[in-house]
Amino acid sequence: MNKPGPERGGTIRLPGARAPIEILEDAMGVPHIRAKSKHDAFFGQGYVVARDRMFQLDWDYRRELGRMAEVFGPRFVTADRAARLFLYRGDVDAELKSLPPEVLDCARGYVAGINARIDELEADPSQLPPEFGILGITPLRWDVRDLVRLRGGGLGDADDEVRHAQLQACGLLDYDRFMDPLRPAWQFTVPEGLDCAAVGEVDLGILLEGSAPLPFGQKIAAYDRDIDRIDRIAQGSNAWTVAGSRTATGRPILANDPHLGIGGLSPRHIAHLTAPGLDVIGGGDPGLPGIMQGHTDRFAFGRTNFHIDQTDLFILKTREDDPEQYWHNGQWKRFETVEEEIVVKDAPAERVTLRYSQGRPVISQDPARQRAVVQASVALLPGANMRFAIIAINLAHDWASLRQALKIHVSPTNHHYADIHGNTGWQASGFTPKRPKHDGLFPAPGDGSYDWTGILSVEEMPSSYNPKAGWFASANQMNLPSDYPYRERKISFSWSDSYRYDRIAEVLNSQPKHRVEDSVALQHDVQSLPARALVKLLPTTLSPEATPAAALLRQWNCGIAADSAAALLYEQVMPELSSAFRDLVIPKAARDLLKTMNLSEMLRALANPDHYLGDNPVAARDALLDKALAAGWTKAVELAGPDPAQWRWGDLHQVSIAHPLSASPAIAAAFPKIDGGRSGGDSYTVMARGVNLGRKTFNVLHGASYLLVADVGAWDNSRVLLLPGQSADPRSPHYRDWYQDWLAGDMQPLWFSKAAVDKAAVTRTTIAPAKG
Repeated sequence: MNKPGPERGGTIRLPGARAPIEILEDAMGVPHIRAKSKHDAFFGQGYVVARDRMFQLDWDYRRELGRMAEVFGPRFVTADRAARLFLYRGDVDAELKSLPPEVLDCARGYVAGINARIDELEADPSQLPPEFGILGITPLRWDVRDLVRLRGGGLGDADDEVRHAQLQACGLLDYDRFMDPLRPAWQFTVPEGLDCAAVGEVDLGILLEGSAPLPFGQKIAAYDRDIDRIDRIAQGSNAWTVAGSRTATGRPILANDPHLGIGGLSPRHIAHLTAPGLDVIGGGDPGLPGIMQGHTDRFAFGRTNFHIDQTDLFILKTREDDPEQYWHNGQWKRFETVEEEIVVKDAPAERVTLRYSQGRPVISQDPARQRAVVQASVALLPGANMRFAIIAINLAHDWASLRQALKIHVSPTNHHYADIHGNTGWQASGFTPKRPKHDGLFPAPGDGSYDWTGILSVEEMPSSYNPKAGWFASANQMNLPSDYPYRERKISFSWSDSYRYDRIAEVLNSQPKHRVEDSVALQHDVQSLPARALVKLLPTTLSPEATPAAALLRQWNCGIAADSAAALLYEQVMPELSSAFRDLVIPKAARDLLKTMNLSEMLRALANPDHYLGDNPVAARDALLDKALAAGWTKAVELAGPDPAQWRWGDLHQVSIAHPLSASPAIAAAFPKIDGGRSGGDSYTVMARGVNLGRKTFNVLHGASYLLVADVGAWDNSRVLLLPGQSADPRSPHYRDWYQDWLAGDMQPLWFSKAAVDKAAVTRTTIAPAKG
């Protein structure tokens, strides 16, 4: 019989701790870890995150190592092969030696803390989270070497490169802008020697075949490439930093709300790590040592996704009489190979051969066509040790040392900074390939002539320190400075629409004395700039079927509020408009390639109708709008009833959280769904609450499950939210205790000072080193 949940309080002895560690927890389950060394502070973080999120840690670890088939059977062999193909195959010992010793010591502490919790579970299996018993598995022990080996892999922009080649081959590449406009201004150039007509989806090989399944007969979210693309576009983050010159207190304010998946396991866990030379608090990614968004005693730090094209496809010519050889730099070379054995539950083990060219994974092969395709990824370069980068950030003490820490920060990120001396800064970072001969928008010949020649340094990336405007923000928009030499330093040509940023700028520019409360309100702002644009386009003359929809939208304030009838209607009209626009504008020959329309490009085209809409573009535009209004009204009636006075967007747009394996009746029973909450917002409001109609639901699927507003220097004034709670174990009181606060936008104190933490503590646990 399982116990009520992980135990808290008292003294426990654990292997791996070097000295006593004290953990104080407040009423919301936030652990404040006090240690005598940085190693032990990270040990404490590893221990508490394993206590709260053990299955989440183990699931991700198994999946990334390619060890799912050994517990779930043959269906997982392909996914395991794909995961192993993207493990780092270089010198792991050399990578560990290249890290700052203090960073490596903290990482070892984190891993030791996870393993210490696993020791407890082995000694008392009744404490195991329910999934383990239901699935009949036990947690894998962690190894710090795996933090080097696990580099991550995936589609990246490979499908974009293939799509560009396919559109070029049929003379329709110009239409790609309606799906993914190039930003900043750029012209497509086909790499010399690339046969676009020969490029096809088959070249993506294992990138498509290896999408990870789930047990019980389904794949993750019923994986669909087009839906996945919509999800990737919708996900993003907001951050803004306001200098003391523009705040009511004279202190900087830094706000950050990362937009990640909502509906399954929470992607953030809050902790406070204190030791000599270390005092940091905020949200971390379970399984990644350190705090990703939060503050130290000296500065606040936040992050949003920056856009970097970090992958490329290279088309290799293989030898006709020996397909294990490929042509590169004027000679035939043999693929590097790695033999792996995949253990399979209830079936014989499978041997797989993984192939590499210059360390780049071979994702597909066609000997009959003398062709192989490799994916180059910055994540597989020596030194790309992203899993240690957050530790380095946490150990920094000022702007200069933060920028130094970013040298191993691989992931494309806008870093926000504000310190107790009043300084503010923005630094874009992430490994960016140097491509002397191409721009990454097409696959390139793999003969060596298009190979990368290095990566941009942190100093070559865009940045700003103490900007004159007194504030800056990032919301995944194209934010390269106007004088940035992007033609020589090609970073990316694909960015998110700027609607969230534009709304943030509108609000911040109107507030000369910004307050913490203003940041909290802005994080929950539901004003829709696309809705404003749509209302301006509404024709004066409409059909009887479209007239009531236009009337309701014209009297609306364009807020996507949970209790708004017009918001519900708007959310039905826009998909109809997008679909009709695509059918009118995109030639039939390109529709299988261009399945989703970019919102800002569509609204721009409707506001400035031209030949893409036909011989009479204004009439065609008005007919599109009329058709969409009428169809949207019909859909709203179907979903919410005939009386628009009863329509409420939140009745459709709900926040429902279920275990990702809830297709299993046993897991569904053990992990009751957390639901009933109504929400406003959509993918384009600052309060991003994304919906993906391709998934046949209006539930919130993306958004800020973790929100932070930091009052720099007066740290106890900072505010935080987390959805749905610190623990993923339903036996814990912290399984869903943040849910109602999150729905209400009632941000909670993030206690930091010793006095405030001591006062708020409800439990105290001491970790003592194991005897002997």
